[in-house]
Amino acid sequence: MIKTKRVYDPCEPADGIRFLVERLWPRGIKKEALRMDAWLKEAAPSGALRRWFGHDPEKWDEFRKRYFAELDSKGEVLTPIIEAAAKGDVTLLYSARDTENNNAVALRKYLEERKISEAG
Repeated sequence: MIKTKRVYDPCEPADGIRFLVERLWPRGIKKEALRMDAWLKEAAPSGALRRWFGHDPEKWDEFRKRYFAELDSKGEVLTPIIEAAAKGDVTLLYSARDTENNNAVALRKYLEERKISEAG
């Protein structure tokens, strides 16, 4: 199971393997304070796409299309997530205030549609 969670929310055992999927380090959190198993910067949207989207809900569908196209070209960058999900629970960590329209939610959908189903 792949879940999403804000980096500011407490870590729980049910989170499983935790991957930070942000290009930039989250504001206000010290690296030693964030329990994560890996920081996958390259799994995050490009800076240009992130700035274009700006968490505008009206751009959500187009953001996902563009982000999925970026992910399609990244090859093995998602392998750690896919391998961890095959063994147990995975949590994708994000810093956005918007809990429904963010890159971690889009990445989870991408994995569900493309990678995880192919791996199984």
